[in-house]
Amino acid sequence: MPTLSSPEPPEQPPSHQARETAESFGADAQRYDRARPPYPDALVTRVVAGSPGTDVLDVGCGTGIAARQFQAAGCAVLGVEPDARMAAFARDRGLPVEVAAFEAWDPAGRAFDAVIAAQSWHWVDPAAGAVKAAQVLRPDGRLAIFGHVYEPPAEVAEPFAAAYRRAAPESPFSDQPARRPLEMYLAGYAQIADRIRASGRFHEPEQWRFDWERSYTRDEWLELLPTTGGLTRLRPGQLAGILDAVRRAVDALGGRFTMRYTTLATTAVRADTR
Repeated sequence: MPTLSSPEPPEQPPSHQARETAESFGADAQRYDRARPPYPDALVTRVVAGSPGTDVLDVGCGTGIAARQFQAAGCAVLGVEPDARMAAFARDRGLPVEVAAFEAWDPAGRAFDAVIAAQSWHWVDPAAGAVKAAQVLRPDGRLAIFGHVYEPPAEVAEPFAAAYRRAAPESPFSDQPARRPLEMYLAGYAQIADRIRASGRFHEPEQWRFDWERSYTRDEWLELLPTTGGLTRLRPGQLAGILDAVRRAVDALGGRFTMRYTTLATTAVRADTR
C-alpha cells in the first residue's frame, strides 16, 4: 500500500529526482486538502515549544494542511511550494506562499525560527536541503521533518496490491508488498538524520514518534487513495479498477475499518557554526 510518508526502497530512484510524481498532487488540490489527515497536535506543540520564536517556513507546503495547524498555534507561516496549483489553493485559505523548489528558492535575507517539512522532504535533495535549511534558520532554530506512516488491515491492503499489479504492472509501485514494516520507515527517517549530521550545521538530531488511530468509512478511504503518490498519475481506467477492488474489500469489513497511524519526525536544532 503506498504510504503517506514514502522513503523509497533502495532499488528505486531517489524521490527528489521523480519530479513528475512530485508535482502531480496538484491535479486535484481540493480533494487532497479534504482527504489528507492533519498532524498530531502534540507534534505541532513540541516543534513550537522547541523553537526560539514563531516564524515558520513550511517547505513543500502543499495545500497548507500543516501550515494551518501552525498558524492556529500562533505562528506566522510562509510556504514554499513548487506546484502553482497547490500554492494557489493554500493562498486562498490564508497562507502566503512563494512558488519555487526549496533548493532554488531565494530567501531574500529572511530568517526563521523553524523550518518544517510535512510529507515533503523526500521531494527535496537530501544533502542540499539540510544546508539550505540551516542557512535560513535563526540561531537555535529548529528543522522538523515529519510524515505519516500507515498500514491498512491486510483485508484492505492485499486486494489493493493485487489490483494495482493488474492495473499498472509497469509502475515502480507495482512490485511493492501489500504491507511493509514500520522498521522500513524508521530506517528512512534515520537516513534523514544522517544527512542532517553530514551537513555539519546542526546539533544531534532527535527522532520523535506519535501513534494514533482513525476510523475510515469506505467512501472516506476511496476519497483519500487517489491523492497518494502511487495513484496520482494513473489513467482513469486504471484508477477505477483499483478503487473498485478496494470498495469491495472495505464493504466486506462492514463498510469501515480502523487505521493505525504512526507519525514520525526527524528534528534538529541549528548549531552556531561561526
